[in-house]
Amino acid sequence: MIDTLRNLPDSPGVYQYFDREGRLLYVGKAKSLKKRIKSYFRFTPRLAPAPNLSPRIYHMVSQIDRLEVILTPTESDALVLENSLIKQLKPKYNILLRDDKTYPYIYLDLKEPFPRLEITRKVIKGKKVRYFGPFPHGARALLDSIYELVPLVQKKGSLKGKKACLFHQIGRCEAPCEGKITPEAYARHLQEALGYLHNQKQLIAALQKRMHRYAQQLRFEEAARLRDRMEAIGRIEQNAADLARREDLDLFAFADNGQRGVLVRLFIREGKVVASSHTYIEAGADPAEVYRQALLDFYTEETPFTASEILTAHPLEGAEELAHIVGERIGRRVHLRHPLRGDKKRLIGLALQNADELLRQKSAQEEPLAPIRRLLDESAPIRRVEAFDNSHTAGEEPVGAMVVYDNGKWDKSSYRRYRLQAKDEYRQMEEMLQRRISDFDKEPPPDLWVIDGGETLRRLALGLLKKAGVTLPVAAIAKEKVDAKAHRAKGSAKDLLYIGGEPLRLPPSDTRLQWFQKLRDEAHRFAITYHRKKRLEREKQISLLEVEGIGPGRVKKLLDYFGSFEAVRQADIQALKKVIGPKAASALYKHLKKVENHKQT
Repeated sequence: MIDTLRNLPDSPGVYQYFDREGRLLYVGKAKSLKKRIKSYFRFTPRLAPAPNLSPRIYHMVSQIDRLEVILTPTESDALVLENSLIKQLKPKYNILLRDDKTYPYIYLDLKEPFPRLEITRKVIKGKKVRYFGPFPHGARALLDSIYELVPLVQKKGSLKGKKACLFHQIGRCEAPCEGKITPEAYARHLQEALGYLHNQKQLIAALQKRMHRYAQQLRFEEAARLRDRMEAIGRIEQNAADLARREDLDLFAFADNGQRGVLVRLFIREGKVVASSHTYIEAGADPAEVYRQALLDFYTEETPFTASEILTAHPLEGAEELAHIVGERIGRRVHLRHPLRGDKKRLIGLALQNADELLRQKSAQEEPLAPIRRLLDESAPIRRVEAFDNSHTAGEEPVGAMVVYDNGKWDKSSYRRYRLQAKDEYRQMEEMLQRRISDFDKEPPPDLWVIDGGETLRRLALGLLKKAGVTLPVAAIAKEKVDAKAHRAKGSAKDLLYIGGEPLRLPPSDTRLQWFQKLRDEAHRFAITYHRKKRLEREKQISLLEVEGIGPGRVKKLLDYFGSFEAVRQADIQALKKVIGPKAASALYKHLKKVENHKQT
């Protein structure tokens, strides 16, 4: 280790720290690998962590057994590589921001004679496209409410028609498709809509009037719908920001109270805070690392960039390189600054004040999964969990399922289903987990894996993760077997937890065990539902193929040869004859054509 430290290159690149077990601890980037890596250590009288490190980093350095470096041509290249490795490998001591999704914007294409407001999460081509946002919350409610109040063209396809649609009949559109409104008159409606977009308090007041009118007319469902929309729009924060100029700014501020950190994003448009979002981070994170990852995650090639400047609440080393990378992604020059005085400095104060308040509120609530984290002896908070199960019938139609539990609720948009090839449960789980690991670059690893199975499957998962260089805790849950049979007595399920070593027996009343059971049961439900669906599809296909002269043996031949029922259905008579002979092929071909004609009629 000392020899490695003495021979480090004085060039830009990425460094990786590993512990004695070969687990990846940390990924970092440096303009000079030699200077940066040596700053972690004290060399006399013996090699030890540097005394000026934070407690968290000091603890990490004390575990380092070896390091690897990757040289890059420039510091910018090192920055991009560092961000990619962190998201893909999830080192134990790097932070991983969960709020890296693309936020929706509302856009308007002014080249159209009758423009519509629409939602997008990516750049729309066009020189006259105007963007509003981003809107972390309430974009759909905002847009639907504007269309409820202003008679704009309601549907994109409406202009292609030549006849007024239902929206004109109910007074929601003035039928430009029939020429019943001029572009100039339509532009006045558009300005009214933009007024609501810029002033959501005025929009809520208009919705409230309409809601009361609906209630008086006993149209309670419509009134409730407007009430829900107002609540969603109310989440869009819009405050006066005492700016001398009506600028558009994106602001990022990080604060840490020793228990946890938080990153706050403020989006200022025309001098007003139109939206905000925040992400909690474990305590002791390096602010520079937080800002780097936040900016690289937020600004992608698909991000509509509408701000004149990006502000950070702290000075940022390597700000020029970071601004250059972001600028290349979005196709324009980017100004990244840390203001020291004036209105923008006051905005920084506002953002940090919000961050401190969020930390205060968070400290008043205990981390929801703290008991689980302590049970697993993990230092980092557990927020996002993935649970896996597989299902089959005697090895036939094997499928797998992954369910996701995130911040106290099911994230059903992240559920995944897998069609598997392996026949035994061990290989099925291996196949499913390997496919999930291969997607880590697109969907970063969670904070915990839960496997439906025993210690053998848990060790399988750990081995696959280690091979991929990913550090991730894994727990397994299995039914306790009594006389070689799983015990399933309702109300007293004898489930065993495997978190390392001997199985852990918790009483059925233990809330920690119940939490693991809830994850396992949801994964099982999702897996078996998918399995039943695939099995019914196969049975339907088989029954359809079982015409005169086509028995199970020939069905198997056909599926083995063509690969799927759809391929059999599309095969010509000559291909069918090669597999099952002329007579059976002729009967099958006629039957399939008859079924196809029946569907068309």
